[in-house]
Parts: sequence; C-alpha cells; structure tokens
Amino acid sequence: MIELSIANNVAEVVLNAPQKMNALNEEALAELEKAYDDAAAAAADGSVRALLLRGEGRGFCAGRDISGVVPETDDAYGYLGNLVTPLLKKMAAFPAPTFAAAQGACLGVGLGLLIATDVVYVADNAKIGSPFANLGATLDSGGHWLFTERLGPHRTLDLIYTADLMSGEEAVRAGLFSRTMPADELLDSTRATVAKVAQGATGAFRASKELVANIRDQRLGLWSAVDEENTAQGELCKSEDYAEGFKAFQEKRKPVFKG
Repeated sequence: MIELSIANNVAEVVLNAPQKMNALNEEALAELEKAYDDAAAAAADGSVRALLLRGEGRGFCAGRDISGVVPETDDAYGYLGNLVTPLLKKMAAFPAPTFAAAQGACLGVGLGLLIATDVVYVADNAKIGSPFANLGATLDSGGHWLFTERLGPHRTLDLIYTADLMSGEEAVRAGLFSRTMPADELLDSTRATVAKVAQGATGAFRASKELVANIRDQRLGLWSAVDEENTAQGELCKSEDYAEGFKAFQEKRKPVFKG
C-alpha cells in the first residue's frame, strides 16, 4: 500500500489504496514507518533534502481501516499508543523539511499524519474534522491538540459533538494548515514547492524546524526563543552553506547549497 520513490533530492511517500480511501491498518502503518526510515537513511547521506507525503485517489487518508475490526476484542490503545503515536513522532522528527498534499478525506489517523508534517497544503475539497460521534469513539492522533490550539475549546467541541467537517478553505482560514488550492492544482503546485525547498539550505531548515518544535512543545517565551535562535545561528555560521549564501549575496548570484 505504501510506496516510496526518491529523485532529485526529494523523497515522495504515497498512500496507495484509493479503493479504501487510503485507510491504514497495522500492516500499512508498518510499511509507512519503513518508508520514513528508508527516507531518513537517504537524508543522512545527503540524497534526500525534502519529503512529500500524499494519498492516491479521491481522499488523502480516511483514518484507521476498521473494516475488519471486531469491537468486542479491539485493542484501540495498542493500535494508537503502540503503532500510530511512535510513527507520528518519527515523522515529526524527520531530518529534513516535510510537506503533505491532502485532498478529500483527512480524518482520524489521516489527520494525525498531517499534524506530524511540517507544511500541509490542502485541496479545497478536503474534509477535516471529527467523524467519531457516529462510531461511539473520540478524536485521536493529535486532533484534540490541533483543534483546541488553533480553534479554541468551543469550536473544537462543536466539531466533535456534531461530526461536522471543515473544508480545506475553512481549515486554512482558521489557521490549521498552510495553504489551500483547487484539487486539480494541488499535487503539481506542492511538488514544485518541495523541489525548490530541496535545493535550499537544509541545515538551516533543520535548525528552524527544531526551534519551532521547541516553541510549540516547551512553550518558550520570547527571550528563551531568541537565545535558541542565537545559538542556532552561531552553529550555522560554521557551515559551508552559510559561507556559500553570504558569498553568493556578495557576488550577486544565486547560491548553490549542498544541504
């Protein structure tokens, strides 16, 4: 179900089970984890400098594949706590910029995959929210955090209680994700952006990625964040890319970064 390709410093990970809206069972989660491990190994040797995650077909990912789940014997914690959460943490820690292109259903674990990605572009036909009211279950994979953080508690519980879904445009307007665009433009546009980022200063991007994560997770205040910025800049100024960037500026030419 999971496909990985690497070309021109970009790893592209594809959820390819459109007949079931790319819903993920335990086997698919293992495949997805391996794809990220393989891409991270390629990033370590410099052959991957950006990653794109996408879903084939009408939907990005409809969440957990529950077609074969027996509720009386289901181990929901085992699926989420032992499989999904470690995967999401691994995705969030990927050692290069990550992007997702998401269309149609982005629900449950599918929403979690987006939360664990650095930059998310969604199609105008995206469907984002909490459908779990119809299952007797609750929102998972980081959804409570994302919605409460960006939408506030009232809107979050409104979405959960009613099972209403937001469009891609509404989600971007509310600050959940970065950009929205027509579905037929989403993949080409995202690929173009990822290709550009893959030629950038990857070390500097990694530093910003870590800083943003620390501000989010450690709730850094202004001056603590400034201290971390200063430290990161001090380390970057020793790098080849830093020297190349300044030299290119002074010579009025485009920089050629090595990542």
